[in-house]
Amino acid sequence: MEPSAGPVHARLRPVPLATAVAVLAAVLLAGLFVGAADLPFGGVLAALADRLPFVRLDSGLSVIEENVLFELRLPRVLMAALVGGMLAMAGAGYQGVFRNPLADPYLLGAASGAGVGATLVIVLLHDDLGYGVPVAAFAGALLGVLLAYTLGRTAGAAGGAATLVLAGVAVSSFLAAVQTFVQQLGTEELQRIYAWILGGVGGADWAQLALVGPYALVSTVIVLAHGRLLDVLSVGDEEAASLGLSARRVRLTVLVAASLATASAVAVSGLIGFVGIVVPHVVRRLAGGSYRIVLPLSLLGGAAFLAAADLVARTVVAPGELPLGVVTAFVGGPFFVAVLRASRRQVET
Repeated sequence: MEPSAGPVHARLRPVPLATAVAVLAAVLLAGLFVGAADLPFGGVLAALADRLPFVRLDSGLSVIEENVLFELRLPRVLMAALVGGMLAMAGAGYQGVFRNPLADPYLLGAASGAGVGATLVIVLLHDDLGYGVPVAAFAGALLGVLLAYTLGRTAGAAGGAATLVLAGVAVSSFLAAVQTFVQQLGTEELQRIYAWILGGVGGADWAQLALVGPYALVSTVIVLAHGRLLDVLSVGDEEAASLGLSARRVRLTVLVAASLATASAVAVSGLIGFVGIVVPHVVRRLAGGSYRIVLPLSLLGGAAFLAAADLVARTVVAPGELPLGVVTAFVGGPFFVAVLRASRRQVET
């Protein structure tokens, strides 16, 4: 049992936490300064400080510049951080539940379910839908996870996590076929459908942040609270049982919370892949494998990663804009291959 002592008793130290917070803060500030409209550095800092309680500063920004900062850039930067944090934390949670380094937030049909929900609303309601697409995507993501879990449970406990993964693949394939069929019923909306599928946070506003914020908060609290229990599960279900821990209950709780985080992110951003694989693996390389460390650092690292990716998406082809999912795929595709090869070598040895 000696090897288990490290992960189970590991704690998040101040230096890695402070480093992650500093990186996130730097990326968020860069997102506020960089854009089509040039904003003065000192004016942006003063305007942000002026919004703090008991602080009164004259930023010198015009009304238009303040609108650009507070109605366009700040919601977008915060939304990118929220979505990235949710996807990375959910990815780490899934990897702990399934003990599989390739597990990610789209494993159990969440992305396919969200795609079906959004496509149905876009095709059936042709006008400006406001928040119809996020709500439909959220409901579809939860439905996809529910279908995968129900299908996986029909195989009984003997199938274990592998059965649930296969159920997720089956449900994802079926829902992808449904989405393709629905697309053919509304070909005039294909451009809008594909824009959503490729992902992005360009339309983020304060109302959307308020819409998904409570779900993100609840799922974050639940997942982070289970870090130590995931460490116990990582050393085996028998040891967990000897400590009076129900492995099934822990896995189900983390699974539901991670799926809720995924659904809330996908609902407002579309489909953005690879965040849940890239960030947790980088965190493990730099800070260790304990989930009490991996989960919070993945949350912060994912927020910084996607905020930086969004910054690239809106500047690399300015005045145009790349889909955010394309940017993450450029990074995540090669990274996924590297992780896959490393996992294969571990199995062979």
